[in-house]
Amino acid sequence: MNAPTDIQIINDADGHPAFVVIPYAQYVAQHKLHPDLIPHEVVSRIVDGATPIRAWREHLGLTQDEVARRLGISQPAFAQQESVTKPRRATREKIAAAFGIHADQLEL
Repeated sequence: MNAPTDIQIINDADGHPAFVVIPYAQYVAQHKLHPDLIPHEVVSRIVDGATPIRAWREHLGLTQDEVARRLGISQPAFAQQESVTKPRRATREKIAAAFGIHADQLEL
């Protein structure tokens, strides 16, 4: 029996599931339960070649200078950290705190 659902599955050209669409209210509820989810905009920027740090900074609408001030370092020093593909754990933790996110969200 097919029970009614408010979830929609979109298939690719070969008929395989490619996307799941859920109602916005359900997304918001899940996001509150799982704040460590990574927004689509961040994932898209990473796929396009940005480092996770840069993708998050751009998503949050911050400049390099703003983040550098939060970290107590110079803008060029932050720019260098932002360009590193796999920063040290301690660096990820400091930057995540400046962004207000979990350090794990900055891992590839």
